[in-house]
Amino acid sequence: MGNRLNRSRENGKPLARPVVFLARHATPDWNRKDIRYDVAPGPPLVPEGEEEARTLGSYFRTSGVHSIVASPLVRTLHTAELAGEVAGAAVRVEAGVAEYRREENDDAVFARYNDVFEQVWTEAEKTGPVAIISHGGPVRVMLERFGIAAEHIWHYRRQFDHQNPLPPAGAWEITRVDDRWQANLVFAPQAFTAYTPTIVYV
Repeated sequence: MGNRLNRSRENGKPLARPVVFLARHATPDWNRKDIRYDVAPGPPLVPEGEEEARTLGSYFRTSGVHSIVASPLVRTLHTAELAGEVAGAAVRVEAGVAEYRREENDDAVFARYNDVFEQVWTEAEKTGPVAIISHGGPVRVMLERFGIAAEHIWHYRRQFDHQNPLPPAGAWEITRVDDRWQANLVFAPQAFTAYTPTIVYV
């Protein structure tokens, strides 16, 4: 799925709508209990996760992603590096999109993540799609703060591990339409049931 288009035109050509992908790291070694999950370095990817990361990279390539921002934890950075190799995208690290630490609340996570997101959104407006590879908890916080319906988010939280709104190596597409944020889960390396909004007849 490439860039969607809005109704604005310049010189008779449609303008590409900015797109940012909020992705989750690929599958790490869930069995590592000797290191904390929420601080660097955290558990590494397993071989299955490495393959998931490459699959995510293929999706990014077809979507035109040219730049990837990664959390500094090893599972996210490795995911970004593998995906970036496939997508031909540059990778940089931003501590603001790191894992949800056990001593933090949603407000704290949103404050640091949103600082990075605003910079990335500006980049996407100028140069095309950008991806942020982070963690399930911070992605959930951002979706809620974007005003995405709770039923939409919970539709996916019920499907994936630890009630995350996306599986390992999954990605939500974030766009703006009529000054409102829109978000959709657009990629996962596993099968999932897509969200269909309830239609209310009046």
